[in-house]
Amino acid sequence: MLKNYLTTALRSLSRHKFFSFINIFGLAIAMSICLGIIMLVADQLMYDRYNTKRDRIYRIASTIVSPDGSPSGNTTATSPMPLGHELLENYTGVEKVVRIKRNFGNPWIEFDQDVNVPLSGFFVDPEFLDLFEYELEYGDAKTALIEPYTVVLSKAAAEKLFTEENPVGKTIKVGDKGTYTITGVLKKTDKKSHIVFEGVASMASYRSLQAIGVFKKEIETNWHNYWNTWTYVLLEKDKTPEDLQVSLTKIYDKRIAIEKNPDILKGRLSIQSLTEISPGVFMNNPIGPFLPWIFIYFFAGLAGVIMLTSCFNFTNLSIARSLTRAREIGVRKVSGAARWQIFTQFLSESVVISMLALGLALVFLMAVKPLMLNLTFARVLKWDLEANIYVYGCFFVFAFVVGLLAGFFPAVVLSGFQPIKVLKNFGTMKLFSKMGLRKTLLVAQFSLSLIFILTVIVIYNQLDLFIKADHGFDMKNNIAVRLNNSSASALKTELNKYPNILSVASVSHILASSSTYGTSFKKSLDEKEWNSLDYYSVDENYLKNLNLSLIAGRNYSEEAGESNKNFILLNEKAVTSFNYKSAIDALGQVIIMKDDSSTYEIIGVVKDYNHQMLVAKIDPLVLLYKPKDYSLLQVKYSRDQASAVKIIETSWSKVNPGLKLDYITLEEEIHRFYDTIFSDLVNIVMVISFLAILISCLGLLGMATYTTETRIKEISIRKVLGSSDSSLIYLLSKGFVGILLIAILIAVPSAYFLNNLWLTHVAYHTTFDFAVIATGVSILVVFGVITIGSQTMRATYVNPVENLKSE
Repeated sequence: MLKNYLTTALRSLSRHKFFSFINIFGLAIAMSICLGIIMLVADQLMYDRYNTKRDRIYRIASTIVSPDGSPSGNTTATSPMPLGHELLENYTGVEKVVRIKRNFGNPWIEFDQDVNVPLSGFFVDPEFLDLFEYELEYGDAKTALIEPYTVVLSKAAAEKLFTEENPVGKTIKVGDKGTYTITGVLKKTDKKSHIVFEGVASMASYRSLQAIGVFKKEIETNWHNYWNTWTYVLLEKDKTPEDLQVSLTKIYDKRIAIEKNPDILKGRLSIQSLTEISPGVFMNNPIGPFLPWIFIYFFAGLAGVIMLTSCFNFTNLSIARSLTRAREIGVRKVSGAARWQIFTQFLSESVVISMLALGLALVFLMAVKPLMLNLTFARVLKWDLEANIYVYGCFFVFAFVVGLLAGFFPAVVLSGFQPIKVLKNFGTMKLFSKMGLRKTLLVAQFSLSLIFILTVIVIYNQLDLFIKADHGFDMKNNIAVRLNNSSASALKTELNKYPNILSVASVSHILASSSTYGTSFKKSLDEKEWNSLDYYSVDENYLKNLNLSLIAGRNYSEEAGESNKNFILLNEKAVTSFNYKSAIDALGQVIIMKDDSSTYEIIGVVKDYNHQMLVAKIDPLVLLYKPKDYSLLQVKYSRDQASAVKIIETSWSKVNPGLKLDYITLEEEIHRFYDTIFSDLVNIVMVISFLAILISCLGLLGMATYTTETRIKEISIRKVLGSSDSSLIYLLSKGFVGILLIAILIAVPSAYFLNNLWLTHVAYHTTFDFAVIATGVSILVVFGVITIGSQTMRATYVNPVENLKSE
């Protein structure tokens, strides 16, 4: 019986080639997007699954609580550094604890006679390799991370640093963190871990660096520093996560909650299974790139809309073709076929179409995969989207389910035909009213398409606004040079020798590029509340370099030298946050920094400018003179960029011979965030919009073709009676034009509401105006008119004689 169903299905597809093509092609396009999402989820679900102890490994996270003890919503993947020792020494049920500490590695490390290359990594406990089951190609895993100043490299890092196959015993100098001996090299593997590093140094190295003052000693005993250490726990085999959570609650009550100072943050401790980290819930301070579930839901939602649109097509065309198959169904039923057999026949046709679409979708997927991998966040998350037998199994099941869902309703409708009615009144039989299911589905398809089109226009306009907006400072003709622990003053002196260089400023961060320092101040020790502010470390040339204006007071002075450290500059928002009456009133006042209780005299007030990304409003900001924080030089030049770069390269080679130059223009760095987030979003939504309208137009094409074919005799009679070509085109098109108008009336207010939901959260945002609506509607109308016109124009070429000679 199954063979008969399949044979009949293939014959039906062959007999109706055009409609079959539309169904298969539409489903294949939608499926290719869905298959990409399946591969994405499968790729993320492979993280850490190789670990045989994965069901007993948990990461301890911290959730900062409000003064009343309620969660603040700020959850970080890190936890206090003394937590690991406390669990091992005073609580049962924990077999191993591994701490991973940031701050190892350096933008540049030195080896082999001052050659410099980048290296990133962590300080880790000796059990790190065993807990996460890293295998060494060279070295002994049991002893590799015990002694101070020892490091284990990834295979890729070892190949980058050394020409020897086995570099164990060699040394590298890591900035101001000392010289390290290579004690191990990891094997290359396809296994995925959420922890990304090029090298890991022993925790004993960290303690040695504490002893000589490179790192603060109190971090190892500070229960209120939640941002520098990741803590992983291996439970004993007979213990449960609930047992661990009970211990963490006791530790919170004993070590953290007892703090009486209201200014010190308190963080509740919670656990996260190793297999729930990626994909997982969003947390601050991740140890490596991971994909939050919210992004998977977002991508799946987009794919679902496309899939739904394609299924609408299938249902639409299947119902449209029902009249041509009504007699076949009637004959089958008269011959003894039961309804379930007719139902199964049509459902099997749907599954066959879905499987054929799957084959075509795999071809589309291979074509679009390089484009997916080229997305910025795909590179950050290190997607490879490799398929395996399980992924292909998911593909097959997905296609089978799509076939069942797409074909279910048409199968129910068609199998319900009454033999007497379809055989007796076949010519006059009507299934649906004028605004029945078929037209409703077309309206839904085009409404979704227009919503996507309008959304991509809004996102593009928003990106354009970010790129062209006035941030309140001059970023033109400015190059940021990363110092990489080299001397800022020496390079500045060399650059100032050239007349083409207008200004050189030392700074801690590139402003408006998503990163700042942050701390708290208050006007006197008697005040209870601290005032949280962003801050940059800058020198006396910073304001001139960016063309920033002082509205009161003075700038830092080059002649003042180190005494500049006693002064501070505020922006206008900071003046307001301290409740000073005016900028003039703030001058000469003294404020206290929370970090080290230092006092600063306010010497100047800077006009507000967007030191943060334009997503956020201007916040209070202070500018400090702290040379130890300088990590960049901003070089303002007068002529062409090529000449300026050549000057920078020459000066760098004189001051830092052997050290590689690393620079970027201010504009590129500031716009990088917008390009990363909004450009990718524009591309994704644009592709989805194109696919949605393409699938909708395919459905419209099929319906227009069907309408023309079923009314061919009516058209012939009208032509014989003298109807003009324009009247025939109007007759055949008016129903479809009405569908487009209804879709526009539904989509425009819907898109306006949906886009304003996110636009209101952006400080500087574009508007959903008439120009957006006119552009989106015009695109939809053009596609719709071309699709409808391609078939209705055929009516003008109908030969009445050929179509009526048998009547």
